[in-house]
Amino acid sequence: MSRIAGWITRPFATWVVIAFWVIVAAVMSPLAGQLTGAQENDAKSWLPANAESTQVLEIASSFTSPNTIPAVIVYVRESGLTPQDLAEVAADVATFSALDTLDGEVAGPIPSQDGQAAQVIVPLDLGSEGWNLAADAVADLRATAEEGAEGMEVYVTGPAGQAADSSKAFEGIESTLLYAAAAVVVVILLLTYRSPVLWLLPLITAGIALTVSQAVIYLIVDATTLTVNAQSAGILTVLVFGAGTDYALLLVARYREELRRHESRHEAMSLALHRAAPAITASGATVAIGMLCLLFAQMRSTSGLGPVAAIGIVVAVLINLTLLPALLVACGRWVFWPRVPRLGDPQPSERGFWARVGKRIARAPRRTWVVTSLILAVLSIGIVQLDANGLTSAESFRGDQPSITGEQVLAEHFPAGAGSPVVVVSDAEEGVAVREAFAGVEGIEESSVTEPVVVGSYAYMEGTLTFEPDSQEAFDTIDRTREAVHAVPDADALVGGGTALLLDVKRASADDNRLIIPIILLTVFLILCVLLRAITAPLILVATVVLSFAAAMGVSALVFRHVFGFAGADPSLLLFVFVFLVALGIDYNIFLMTRVREESLRYGTRRGALIGLAATGAVITSAGLVLAGTFAVLGTLPLVAFAEIGFAVAFGVLLDTIVVRSVLVTALTLDVGRHMWWPSALGRREDVPEPDVPDEVGASR
Repeated sequence: MSRIAGWITRPFATWVVIAFWVIVAAVMSPLAGQLTGAQENDAKSWLPANAESTQVLEIASSFTSPNTIPAVIVYVRESGLTPQDLAEVAADVATFSALDTLDGEVAGPIPSQDGQAAQVIVPLDLGSEGWNLAADAVADLRATAEEGAEGMEVYVTGPAGQAADSSKAFEGIESTLLYAAAAVVVVILLLTYRSPVLWLLPLITAGIALTVSQAVIYLIVDATTLTVNAQSAGILTVLVFGAGTDYALLLVARYREELRRHESRHEAMSLALHRAAPAITASGATVAIGMLCLLFAQMRSTSGLGPVAAIGIVVAVLINLTLLPALLVACGRWVFWPRVPRLGDPQPSERGFWARVGKRIARAPRRTWVVTSLILAVLSIGIVQLDANGLTSAESFRGDQPSITGEQVLAEHFPAGAGSPVVVVSDAEEGVAVREAFAGVEGIEESSVTEPVVVGSYAYMEGTLTFEPDSQEAFDTIDRTREAVHAVPDADALVGGGTALLLDVKRASADDNRLIIPIILLTVFLILCVLLRAITAPLILVATVVLSFAAAMGVSALVFRHVFGFAGADPSLLLFVFVFLVALGIDYNIFLMTRVREESLRYGTRRGALIGLAATGAVITSAGLVLAGTFAVLGTLPLVAFAEIGFAVAFGVLLDTIVVRSVLVTALTLDVGRHMWWPSALGRREDVPEPDVPDEVGASR
């Protein structure tokens, strides 16, 4: 690494590196812009590949186009629909039947038993871009229905209405998150550096890292089966800006230290890069590997996020270790104005806030870590308030959504599951027997079960739930339906539809949690063992990460329920928050403990811990603020799942950087002493008895 660091910081090489990345960014930018068009946001792209509802979607494409998306239009007059109203609805049906996007026949008007409503079902085929085109298609349907509906209320719901609301919620997600994350980074960097210029360099590197990441991901998506959706693309933006800026902060802090010791800025950067690069590389590798653990997930949306996030982190590390050093050296010392570091200036960390905190911790390290651990344990109790069993359609959005309102109105006048039928497919020869079993299930309206439609070797039929389609009663009905139709000999029957889809997602997410969380913990532990050349320290650090995660989720659960008023949480919340807090939390462990180990080789573990805290406390806190701020911008989206991830990760990162990393880990290191490094040779070295920080903190290199 020293040879590479020395080469990058040479005067000629500096400009070569800058020119290289400028050319790469210019070439990659058009490709990055195509990533949005390569996203797959249809239901199948989110589902577990082996789920029963996914198999039904595949088979159902033989009966209808896989791009068919029904819109349910509901006409309501509380005083009762008049003959003129029904004539107007019939006229609308004729208009809908002439649509170029129609796939099949328009069903309706279907009057309600109370005479107050009528529904029309319009099967639309919007092509492979249906999810993105749903909003305009639904708007056109609504405009047609409202045009002559004097005195009637009109609602558009069903799968098309829900797709329209979802696409609007995700509309511009990348640009929204990009601008919000950039604004947060700018503000925090201005407060951190107090320089009107320096903040530009980390922002430029983060922007180029995001562009290159998006281009690389687009090329991989185009050549492989990797699935990218709006969720993973949005998280990529936040992750690259947050983690990338963290790496920049660490490098800039080390560079500033060396500028106070060396006249040549090239020599200062060479040494800074030589000493900071291992921690940044190890941190990025840990995060990337942790993200790749998501490949074990059943959920396609989750497994697809793993490579996307890993690519973003790897590119961010690469650019921060090449482009950022070149930019800093090219600009010179003046870029730090008005607080320009001069040769011989004292190191601020020698008498800084974190040096004083370290001295206070050193007076009673055991009491400090015991009390801190107890407080975190108490905070974690709130996790019992977390209801991560899924959100209904109405609970998934912040604020009212037209399709949700329409679904509620539909349920008032028609059977509760009218807009979301249960779908059963089976062997064609056993279609009649399967229909009989299907119609006899409690919770399925017997008269609603259609006759089997046979295409090739498959029979297809639908039935209506008597319960709300996203209720627990509906989920229980799906289980009863599967039990009934699976019992038909040689039928090979499968149950799908919207409710079955939600149930399969819920169960697959729970399975993913049980499988992937232990894998991530084991992976992180092994990486720390290699990096720190010890076993004790990695065990302790992993334990603090788990405690920090539990405390963050405990507080978040209470805030979700009692402050934000959220009804519950998405089943994937725990896994997403865990992977981000553990993988990114290990960043700060690595930043701190690699410095502690470096200083421990010179001063012993106790002094090394205090020097490490004094030298890295400020940069770790700044990095935590950046990462917390960028994840908090997820709360700007009108989706409960994103708001919950954003809050939980932001709070967890702040808790991790301010309390766990700086106080708990330091206190544990001071108390355990040299045994932190067992079984390495450093673990057998006697500590320096005096725990005070030496006058020239970190002066020896």
